Amino acid sequence: MRGSDTMSESGAVLPWQVIRQDDGGNRYRVGRYATQAEAQKVADGLDHRHHHQVYRVERVGQGAGP
Repeated sequence: MRGSDTMSESGAVLPWQVIRQDDGGNRYRVGRYATQAEAQKVADGLDHRHHHQVYRVERVGQGAGP
């Protein structure tokens, strides 16, 4: 994994991401976060509000394949 893959435009290291997966299997990045706990908190909050999508926490570069 390259360092630029985990940095924000400001240079902050953001190795954790929240991914939304819809009923059709399409995946979208919701945001990137510095810690797994921060990303999980965001995902948990979204899970409670949106019942038809799944929110997952993944390390950048470690996501599910096609």
